[in-house]
Amino acid sequence: MAQVLDSSSVNFQMDPVVLDLGQRFVDAGFELSLVGGPVRDLFLGRVSPDLDFTTDATPDQTLSVIKRWADNYWEIGRAFGTIGMKKSGFQIEITTYRAEAYDDDSRKPVVAFGSSLMDDLLRRDFTINAMALRLPTLELVDPFGGVRDLHAAVLATPGAPEASFSDDPLRMMRAARFAAQLGVAVHDDVRLAMSEMAERIKIISAERVREELVKLINGAHPRAGIDLLVDTGLAEFVLPEVSALRLESDEHHRHKDVYQHSLQVLEQAASLETGPDGPVPGPDFVLRFAALMHDVGKPATRRFEPGGAVSFRHHDMVGSKLTAKRMKALRFDNDTIKAVARLVELHMRFYGYGDAGWTDSAVRRYVTDAGPLLERLHRLTRSDVTTRNQRKAERLSFAYDDLEQRIAALAEQESLNAIRPDLDGAQIMALLGLKPGPVVGQAYKFLLEERMEHGPLSREDAESKLLAWWAAQAETAVELSTEPAADATGGSPEPEES
Repeated sequence: MAQVLDSSSVNFQMDPVVLDLGQRFVDAGFELSLVGGPVRDLFLGRVSPDLDFTTDATPDQTLSVIKRWADNYWEIGRAFGTIGMKKSGFQIEITTYRAEAYDDDSRKPVVAFGSSLMDDLLRRDFTINAMALRLPTLELVDPFGGVRDLHAAVLATPGAPEASFSDDPLRMMRAARFAAQLGVAVHDDVRLAMSEMAERIKIISAERVREELVKLINGAHPRAGIDLLVDTGLAEFVLPEVSALRLESDEHHRHKDVYQHSLQVLEQAASLETGPDGPVPGPDFVLRFAALMHDVGKPATRRFEPGGAVSFRHHDMVGSKLTAKRMKALRFDNDTIKAVARLVELHMRFYGYGDAGWTDSAVRRYVTDAGPLLERLHRLTRSDVTTRNQRKAERLSFAYDDLEQRIAALAEQESLNAIRPDLDGAQIMALLGLKPGPVVGQAYKFLLEERMEHGPLSREDAESKLLAWWAAQAETAVELSTEPAADATGGSPEPEES
């Protein structure tokens, strides 16, 4: 039997718009309850800008109640019983009581409308989301112990977890997401069901999995979420490259555990995010995901060297390609894919600076190659230091401090964020008497290399270097034109008969 609690003992701060909406439904002869995440967040002391309601009214009946009240409304989710709207800055969804399940091979839920709040709560993912506030009376309905589980920081399901995950396998991803967002532990029977049913996540669309993954990575405790995915085997189907990192702890412990190292880098990168006015406002998915994926190229590049050393040559390049491939499979947008993959590719670029130092040219290339990702690259590189050797950690930190100071000094002199050749395309064509074409691009590239290597040049010096380059191109062309031509078969031509 459902337990109905008097909410007078709880200090609910309810916006008047919620109470107004509840009264309108009651006046029209319907039930309305605030449900799910917004109720959970009230107990956590948070206010959600998105409000979810459930009702015994059909979508048509819901529309008749809210049409003149809402600032605007939409019917995109009507087939699933959901009407959306905006009112006084709140985004609101009202859904008819329902039950839904998946066929064994289906990616879409089969929806059936219900008539009971209790049945509606039973079909929800976890007990902490299976609470409701009846409106406008503010009676708390908690039939499955959601408040208890919130206080215990435990994630459990209203019914059997096997049934819940069979109905909607995406709930297994949500379990990991809530572990990351709320820092809650997962009940033993939930963990067991996730392990036994992990493969069922394959029937869920890549887009839905991606959305849960992004929320997980951006959570307050992303390490806990990733650990749950890996421990239960879900990562084998969602992020197999991360699962593979566990193989990098060999029996002789000749090198660090790359999986744990990657989780530590993820945590450290998140800690270096800035406030909303800083260069990398958190949570920043691009930085965090690059931190998690930065070493995924190591399993494919691991080599045991003479003397027992282990090497991972070119794991940055391999990892960049693996990261892009995984993100494409998860249907990320191209800009996000390129940004994360580029950070993975560049994460090793700094190493060696502390030993040998860099020329101004190398610093310019570092900045130019990073482009708009420079601030993220700074944080990723610093986060990649997880050594317990304090002296080594301090040396690397000092070296990167020095590099950032070099970048700042050069930026004051040269505007590194927009390095261009000292002559533009029009000036190149005018000086060399060229029309637009590939040769102009080659000349432009030559001047860009000169700019990288030597810094800004005066116009006279740039023109002099370009003319010298152009003369060398002409000489090369003449030399090539005087060489014997190869015949059609690729060999040298036969000598002409006299």
